[in-house]
Amino acid sequence: METILVVEDSRPMQRTLQRLFEADSLNVKIASDGPTGLESFRAQLPNAVVLDLKLPGMSGRELCRAFKSMAASVPIVVLSANSEVEDKVLLLELGADDYVTKPFSPRELLARVRRAMRRSAAKTNPVSNVVPKTVSHQVLDFGDAHIDFTSMEATRAGKPLSLTAQEFKLLKFFAASPGRVLSRDELLNEVWGYQNYPSTRTVDNHILRLRQRLEPDPANPCFFLTIHGAGYKFVVGTPAVNKS
Repeated sequence: METILVVEDSRPMQRTLQRLFEADSLNVKIASDGPTGLESFRAQLPNAVVLDLKLPGMSGRELCRAFKSMAASVPIVVLSANSEVEDKVLLLELGADDYVTKPFSPRELLARVRRAMRRSAAKTNPVSNVVPKTVSHQVLDFGDAHIDFTSMEATRAGKPLSLTAQEFKLLKFFAASPGRVLSRDELLNEVWGYQNYPSTRTVDNHILRLRQRLEPDPANPCFFLTIHGAGYKFVVGTPAVNKS
């Protein structure tokens, strides 16, 4: 049975969420504060997390960052009474998969959690143009970069690179559609999980960071191309991979 970890300090909300998810045949684990939620997550990875932002002991933002650093593939749906755009942007940067503002429709929340779980499961399937070096690892090689999506490790010319969980997710989505023009809205929806997100600036910022880390000349990119008026395109094959 699939398990949902609910990290929420309000007892009435805990009961509401437990009834909601159990009625949909999901196992529910409840944590009333940040440290307890972190301990539960470490003890057994859930299939998804429903996370309140305001928690005793440890903030929801800190917890979101900790969850994604331990298991980036576990989807996180954040609950908050705050609908400010800045909060949403921050949570996307931390790797949250969706954001629901209180008060919310229980049916909508359930649908969003299920969608996040399906998206996470789909991303565990083999990625087009990502050649597995071993039975269990998905990797991508282009230019002098080597990206291991399974272990979330990246190197360039043999030197380790530091990529965030969200940068790995974005790069993996690009790798699945090489040569195809991807709009900012599509990237927000498919990588971050927002269909009508109010700002595309977060996409541009992530592309800029990928260029800085992976392009031979970030000012004149050859892998992550801007298609003016349309979006971005990931092109592989040039320059040639350095061989020792």
